[in-house]
Amino acid sequence: MIQHIAYTLILGKPVVMYMGIITYFSFIFTATIGLLNFKGYGHIIPFKWHPRLAATSLILATIHATLGLSAYFNF
Repeated sequence: MIQHIAYTLILGKPVVMYMGIITYFSFIFTATIGLLNFKGYGHIIPFKWHPRLAATSLILATIHATLGLSAYFNF
């Protein structure tokens, strides 16, 4: 079931690929918020968003891993 969702094509590419791209950018945004606050530019994006975005990134990564592994373990 999950395998069918993971490899459903959107614009000719599987959903698992798009999920990976979204996850990657989520981790980049999380790191950027931490770096900006570390360098003293905290007024741009408040630090309270860093843990929230980190949790979101981990959830997205878990979903992406589940979709990717579904091809091998037939979830």
